[in-house]
Parts: sequence; C-alpha cells; structure tokens
Amino acid sequence: MTALVSLFGKPWIWSWLAAFVIWFLTIMVTLGASTLGLSQAALTFAAFSVIVGIGQMFVITLGPGNIDLSVPATMTLAGTVALKLMNVENGLILPGLLVAILIGLVVGLGNYALIKALRIPPIIATLSVSFIVQSAAIWTNRGLRIKPPSMLAEFTTSNTLGVPNVAIVALLISLLAWFMLHKTVYGRWISAIGQSMPASRMAGIPVDGTRFVTYLFCAVLASVAGYLLACFSGGAALNMGSEYLLTSIAVVVIGGTAVAGGDSNVPGIWGASLFMFLVVSMLNTYGLGAGIRLIMTGLIIISVIMLAGGRRAGMR
Repeated sequence: MTALVSLFGKPWIWSWLAAFVIWFLTIMVTLGASTLGLSQAALTFAAFSVIVGIGQMFVITLGPGNIDLSVPATMTLAGTVALKLMNVENGLILPGLLVAILIGLVVGLGNYALIKALRIPPIIATLSVSFIVQSAAIWTNRGLRIKPPSMLAEFTTSNTLGVPNVAIVALLISLLAWFMLHKTVYGRWISAIGQSMPASRMAGIPVDGTRFVTYLFCAVLASVAGYLLACFSGGAALNMGSEYLLTSIAVVVIGGTAVAGGDSNVPGIWGASLFMFLVVSMLNTYGLGAGIRLIMTGLIIISVIMLAGGRRAGMR
C-alpha cells in the first residue's frame, strides 16, 4: 500500500495514467482492431514531441522566465538545410546530421547572446531569433521539397522488433537526459539555478555557463528533431515545426516538470507526449468536428494538470 501511495506521489504518473485511459477508450471504439497500429503511431509521433520536449524541459528547469520559442524555426531550418545538403545521397547522411547539429549550436548561441549580452528576456530573445531563423529557412527552401536519402527515409519509417526506430532514438536521448540530470554536476547545477539563481551564484555555481550550455542543448535537440521529422515526412516543409511550439511546452507542464524551475521530469515527458497524440487520435476516432476537438483537447489537458497538481498538493 505504501509503495502504491508513493507511486501516485510521483509527478509523472498522472500523464502516463491519462495516456493509458485515452488509449483504452480509443481501442474500445474499434473493438481492439487498431491496437497495434495505434500503439506504433503513438510511439512514432510522440517521439518527436519527446525530443523537443526534453530540450524545452532543460530550459524551463532553469527557473521562471526561461523558455525557448525558437524551437519550431530551428526544426524547419535544420531539416531544410540537411536535406538540401544530402540531396538524396545515402553517403551524405552523417554530414547532413552534423550540419543540422551545427545549426542548432548557432541558434543556441544566438539565443543566449541576446539574453546575456543585451539583457533581453528569454521569451523575447528566442522569439526574435526564431523570426531570423524562419526567414533563413524560407530563403533556403524556396518552395522546394527535397526528398531524404532512401536509407534514412526507410530508417525513420521502419520498426525494430515492433518498436518504431524514431521512438528508439527518442528513448536513447531520454536516457542521456536522465543521466545528465541525475548523475552529473551539470544536472545539479541547473536544478539549483532553477530554485534560486542568486543563491547559486553565491555557492560558486557557474550560472552563465550553465544557462549557455542549456540553451545550446535545447537548440541542438530541436535541430535533431527537425532532421528526423523531415526524413520521416518525406521532405522538409516550412510549417513542419509550427505545432511543436506549444507542444514542447505542454508536454513539459503535463509531464510534471515544475514551471517555476528547479525540478525536471524525463519520464513525464514521454507520458505527456503519448497523451497529447492519443487525445487527438481518440477525438478523431469518435468523429468530432475540428472545433469540438480543440475545445475537448484543451479541457482534457486542463483536467489532467488540475488532477495531478491537486493530488501532489494533498500529498505534501
């Protein structure tokens, strides 16, 4: 009984429970006929949300006001430039990935340069950078839709032992993120900064360097997600990252990460990402109109957040 109470005290459990309930309600409509397909689709599309969500989680953990709004534009530019460089050649897959990562590093550098050098709030700085990055993506794309290399397209759309390959990549990134947060000095630093930046400075923590690395990491993950998404979808589109602006923030909040900073939650990112996809899938299955789907999605998300928040408050 104590173990059960302790389990329900974990902030990530509520996103997983919500995802399971929505998954169950969806397969009930089809009498279990779409169980495997729905599960694989959920893992596939949730993987992209997980990758960008983890990056956003690191930034939000730094404390109030820290957020990266350049994620969608970074995804678009990285995917576009990488595909253009690879030009359908399998031999250029690795150089394409390296270029995508380099774009993430440049964007992250630009974000923190505005935040630190010009003392611009992160929400304004990253939004400004996103406009520049999106303009670069438009100029680079020029209406073209270049296909990815065949090997990469096959990898991103295939499964290994029934598990989508992109979900395996997201899982590996998640394990790396968990290790960084819980087993390294860097993880303790960002948690401390999120709890109190002045106290962290007094304790000798390199606050500026830690924040700089965190914004770099977030941008790099966004660029990797854009690289994978462009290959998965058969080409880069100028609006391919747009839905991930709010999604990257929503999965952090629903997953149990403290918006006030100082407390992050990797398992919750997975539960929330699966939940976000399954909600839309369930409402589509029930044949609801677009307007009703948006309203219902918002109400369900609010309900999950209120339930999890109220339950955690009651257990303190």
